[in-house]
Amino acid sequence: QVQLVESGGGLAQPGGSLTLSCVASGRFFSIYAMGWYRQAPGNQREFVTYITPEEERHYAESVRGRFTVSSDNAKNTVFLQMNSLKPEDTAVYYCYIDVDAISGGRETTWGQGTQVTVSS
Repeated sequence: QVQLVESGGGLAQPGGSLTLSCVASGRFFSIYAMGWYRQAPGNQREFVTYITPEEERHYAESVRGRFTVSSDNAKNTVFLQMNSLKPEDTAVYYCYIDVDAISGGRETTWGQGTQVTVSS
């Protein structure tokens, strides 16, 4: 079973920066992708970004140019560098991983979420 542990959330001022980290542990054959979603109060969870082991990256339009996703494949870790933060970036950020599971097939696992608050 795959587990994810997130860290790095907190409070930032508008225009500021935060970095989130997410470490995956457990047994699996390979990683398809790791990434991030977020959910603001009263909203549905929305896609933010993902990265593949081949370093293919995709971003939501709302964060493109401000957020950067990166990974350390050897440590099964994904990072989210968030710059030029806006109040509308306030949300709980959830890490996820898509793997080729030991039990067979593709599995998605979610982290517990970390709060990011952007406010002056």
